[in-house]
Amino acid sequence: MQERFQFAPKTPKTAKKALSIPILNPLNVYGRVFLLSWWGFFVAFCSWYAFPPLLTETLKKDLNLSQAEVANSNILGLTAALIVRLVAGLACDRFGARWTFAGILLLGAIPTALAGTVTTHNGLVVLRFFAGILGGSFIPCQVWTTGFFDKSVVGTANALTAGLGNAGSGVTYFLMPAIFNSLVQRQGLSESKAWRVAFVVPFILITATAIVMILTCPDTPTGRWSSRNRDIQRHLDMRDTFLTTNTMGNKHGNASSIDSGNDTVQLNSSNAHGHFTDTQTQEDDLLTAASWELVEKPTVKNSLGALCTLPTLTLLVVYFCSFGTELSVNSILGAYYAKNFPDLGQTGSGSWAAMFGLLNAVFRPAGGILADLIYRHTNSLWAKKALIHSLGIMLGVFLILIGIDDPNSKPVMFGLMTGMAFFDEAANGACFALVPHVRPTSNGLITGVTGAAGNLGGIVFLLIGRFTNGSADYPKKLWIIGAITIAGNLLVAWIRPIPKSQLGGR
Repeated sequence: MQERFQFAPKTPKTAKKALSIPILNPLNVYGRVFLLSWWGFFVAFCSWYAFPPLLTETLKKDLNLSQAEVANSNILGLTAALIVRLVAGLACDRFGARWTFAGILLLGAIPTALAGTVTTHNGLVVLRFFAGILGGSFIPCQVWTTGFFDKSVVGTANALTAGLGNAGSGVTYFLMPAIFNSLVQRQGLSESKAWRVAFVVPFILITATAIVMILTCPDTPTGRWSSRNRDIQRHLDMRDTFLTTNTMGNKHGNASSIDSGNDTVQLNSSNAHGHFTDTQTQEDDLLTAASWELVEKPTVKNSLGALCTLPTLTLLVVYFCSFGTELSVNSILGAYYAKNFPDLGQTGSGSWAAMFGLLNAVFRPAGGILADLIYRHTNSLWAKKALIHSLGIMLGVFLILIGIDDPNSKPVMFGLMTGMAFFDEAANGACFALVPHVRPTSNGLITGVTGAAGNLGGIVFLLIGRFTNGSADYPKKLWIIGAITIAGNLLVAWIRPIPKSQLGGR
């Protein structure tokens, strides 16, 4: 385990992807990219979920909102993120993750700064829709991390950046009420003015983070996104020359190539078809570069080829269930606690609800780390996939238990929610330990549609709650979501982890 978190990571000479994660070394370029990946996602999530902690009482009272109107604003907040995640995946493949990430943060900062101008329900819905842009930051966060870390640790790296970033949804449950209370009690502002001023804080954090990201980090381990393949091509040419002079046979093989948009990387046919000599094995960077590192320029043909496969469908279904659950629970948990335990009040129920999001910092990385460990010991993607479905089914079981019991005891409620949080968030982490293996030449696209499926799940689950015997029937919402989650995982459990036509798919 210690090898996974070295202060200065080792990197292969061709693709230059780190073989460990320097989580405590921002002076190292890999450590800096890791830091800004999770921190950028963290501040985006803080702002995206800055409304729910104050909606339970303050905004609901100040804007004269009904429970149905609160639910509508939650749904619209997820809708924009779904759209942005789809676009962000293609943008990452076309322009690189760093610029896509910074662009999403800067665009999302605008509605955050304008939050204080809201005076009506319609204004709240419109503003939350555009603030939902920040939810799309998850896609460049994962694509950027995938681009800098080797497949042996990418599950851990993705789970850590996503888990720490997702914790922003928990921190904001503490942060926004604390800022609001400070402005009211210490600065003497009215409640109506205080909540508006409170949104200045996430605006400053988002803008500053985007600027630092642009100024201090590269697009890829080899430099600029537009020239990412030239250095790899140079290493491949040098290696082909070495093999020609040191290896008998395969001298006149046909050439194959991978079109990555700006450059075409040429591969010796013997390498492309997987026939290795001892010398080739020692120079394994070629295969890595050919099958793992190169992102193709998005076209209709290769995009459809990546999307229209059963392994991609598997990712969509499992993330629809797991992250959809997380988003829907994040949106209703504070109100659910306030309903079952009215003595907690807005601040108390918000603080307990925050724990669900904060546990992402531990539970989501646990899913990715466990997936990497299993893969390392079995060398089987089926093992990663089995872990994902096991976690998903247990998530469904806990949701059904909570929904049927509807606990009125705090220890029972918080205990069951913690168990549910583990299986939910670990399932999210394990899912994105598998994503980089599925059509890596379209990694941004696959990451984008998988992330969007999670948002779609959140919207669908909130809509189920919206029209289930009143929008405040939280227990029924939860057991219905649990049943869907179990069914979804069982439905796709038989599908192979990666396409049969893909290298390693047979």
